[in-house]
Amino acid sequence: MAGEAREYKDRLFCYIFGSEAHKEWTLSLYNAVNGSSYTDPSAITIATLTQVVYMGMHNDVAFLIADEINLYEQQSTYNPNMPLRLLQYTGNIYEKLVMLRRENKYGKRLIRLPVPKLVVFYNGTADMPDEVELRLSDAFPEEKRAEADITVRVRMVNINAGRSPGVVASCKPLDEYAWLVARIRQNEREADPAAAIDAALDAMPEGFLIKRYLDANRVEVKKMLLTEYNETQTMELFKEEGREEGRIQGRAEGRAVGRAEGETKLGILINKLMALGRIGDIEKAATDPASRDRLYTEFGMA
Repeated sequence: MAGEAREYKDRLFCYIFGSEAHKEWTLSLYNAVNGSSYTDPSAITIATLTQVVYMGMHNDVAFLIADEINLYEQQSTYNPNMPLRLLQYTGNIYEKLVMLRRENKYGKRLIRLPVPKLVVFYNGTADMPDEVELRLSDAFPEEKRAEADITVRVRMVNINAGRSPGVVASCKPLDEYAWLVARIRQNEREADPAAAIDAALDAMPEGFLIKRYLDANRVEVKKMLLTEYNETQTMELFKEEGREEGRIQGRAEGRAVGRAEGETKLGILINKLMALGRIGDIEKAATDPASRDRLYTEFGMA
């Protein structure tokens, strides 16, 4: 993946597990998640959506194997809307596959599709269980859930160091990735983010499978990690701004209702910007009321 032109920013997780050059790591992750024992990396076909390839959409890692389409997402903050996002990604990938195969979805012949397997790898700082099942139906009115014609389940696995040992310990690159994230966070207690990243990369044991790959692409890796750090900080600013906007509305409409509406409106805006990769505008929305109002107008939310 090094040297390829991109119009979106990879996460380190995607850089490690979505690489054509290291499908053996993707296969190891798949085996760990599914308790399988596949040995041939060539059985994997990378199918990740990128802005360059498909309609401005991108996801972290997607690949085909054994009549399955596996969509893997890494999240450093808990997001209950992942079933909705992964439903959208899956639909886009199906559309892409149908076009590549020159299939006719309006024809009389049934189009065979790979089975979707949806997994979120969580490595945020909030205390979360080792595994959680997220369901699209949680977003529906409770009294109507049994009537829903769409069911989406997403398996969320906590991959922080020391968590989900059945998965993490079974995939050496994932275990090493968890170690790196934990060491960076530890270093951040005494150093700025750039120095914390450098120190963690320098401290990686020589026996780590991912060490040579990360060292060979250190500038890009460091840029990715700093971008992820900035995104996390921006999201914290966004949450605080949402609370403040809610408090302002709350003076007129009731504090609890106003706070919820303020956070919801900003949440919708931030999700739209994240989907388009507009990280700079996310920071403006979180910190600058004039820019936030301009973006509300742009997206028809004023």
